[in-house]
Amino acid sequence: MLRAPHAPFFAFLGPREASREQNRGKKPGRGRMLAAKKEKLRPPSHMATHPQPGPQFAATLNVDEDDKIVGGYTCQRNSVPYQVSLNIGYHICGGSLIHDRWVLSAAHCFKSILSVKLGAYNIRNPEGDEQIIKAEKIIVHPSYNSWLLDHDIMLIKLEKPAELSKSVAPITLGYGCPAVGTYCLVSGWGNTLSDGVNYPDFLQCLYAPILSDEECKAAYPGQISENMVCVGYLEGGKDSCQGDSGGPVACDGFLQGIVSWGVGCALPGYPGVYTKVCRYVDWIHETIAAN
Repeated sequence: MLRAPHAPFFAFLGPREASREQNRGKKPGRGRMLAAKKEKLRPPSHMATHPQPGPQFAATLNVDEDDKIVGGYTCQRNSVPYQVSLNIGYHICGGSLIHDRWVLSAAHCFKSILSVKLGAYNIRNPEGDEQIIKAEKIIVHPSYNSWLLDHDIMLIKLEKPAELSKSVAPITLGYGCPAVGTYCLVSGWGNTLSDGVNYPDFLQCLYAPILSDEECKAAYPGQISENMVCVGYLEGGKDSCQGDSGGPVACDGFLQGIVSWGVGCALPGYPGVYTKVCRYVDWIHETIAAN
């Protein structure tokens, strides 16, 4: 199931949007809302990066369902200043500000025309800190596979730089991948119910651990690539969901995951699946430098 929300309040664009039921016994429908490796380039100015290795769809193009944080809590205001909302007249996916002109999200959230809302806390009722900037360019990873939800990552260039403040700030990218067991912060405005629909006004947060590749592959036999990581609880109860697609997974202050897909939301035995950002740091830097 992809994890992007339903219209009219949310629109679906990627793997965490695909229904988890659709994934049972079948190839995954993923998304929670959419280069050749070169010599490392120096990160563009104003980009939040970390030069040293760190510790070790919600929606797709054709999906159903909603995405949100299940079993989490209302985030403290301004505690996730890198969280953005992708809009097509309404929220469809989350994303992360990684540079004053660039946002990272899930490829399954792709739309040819998008606006990015930054600085939001109450997604329904503006509070004065929000900035809405149109997308100038949207770059989906060249190897993105909408059926397998592999390489579920895209970059969005903003028409103008975001105005940085306490409510709008980029998150750091690290070259190293997080260690198994690391607790990471997942956030979004997705559905908060595993059985039913309830989209919150305020940004929701959840701390969840990085699971091992073995645990991830056991949950989803034959569906996990080296570009994916499972984050969550095998016993269920806490997870991202529809409407959260494209949103961030922050581990020790570094962006390490993108909400992508899963079977249902917060179901026992089916943790959320996320794009493994550490696999794409070179591609991100090279793409930004070239655009």
